[in-house]
Amino acid sequence: MISSNDFRTGTTIELDGAVWRVVEFLHVKPGKGSAFVRTKLKAVQSGSVVEKTFRAGEMVPQAMLEKATLQHTYMEGEEYVFMDMASFEETRLTAKQIGDSRKYLKEGMEVSVVSWNDKPLEVELPNSVVLEITQTDPGVKGDTATGGTKPAILETGAQVMVPLFLSIGEKIKVDTRNDSYLGRENS
Repeated sequence: MISSNDFRTGTTIELDGAVWRVVEFLHVKPGKGSAFVRTKLKAVQSGSVVEKTFRAGEMVPQAMLEKATLQHTYMEGEEYVFMDMASFEETRLTAKQIGDSRKYLKEGMEVSVVSWNDKPLEVELPNSVVLEITQTDPGVKGDTATGGTKPAILETGAQVMVPLFLSIGEKIKVDTRNDSYLGRENS
């Protein structure tokens, strides 16, 4: 159990048989009446967002999530197959369960799979990944790092904005949290 006073962004709770993650919270103490906590909750399984108000100090069951480091081995139809490299057990997730993270997912990549009650919920990618540029406008001599940006499509199909001087075949580091270019990767 966790008190509503202890809510922080990212805290997971159980509500109505589902796992919810606190996206926003605000402690409110009106001049008249008792204090309360106004929250915005996101369902981990479905991604839907609701606003809910809790009394200050109200006890709510905390969701105990387990994280396992698994390797993405291959795709079978619409399912992504992940393997525990120690026990060789397979875990399968659908594209819907993975969500937007799948645009950076490539075979052989190690990720954290979050599960609740032995059911996989979501995939957490590393904060940055190294991918190769497969399609972009050619770089021209004289293009500088501070000049501007152009769209580039990476080997996984993700599109990011990169500096003008980069060309096809170069490996770059990308921040998976905000889709931003972090720099060239020295091979």
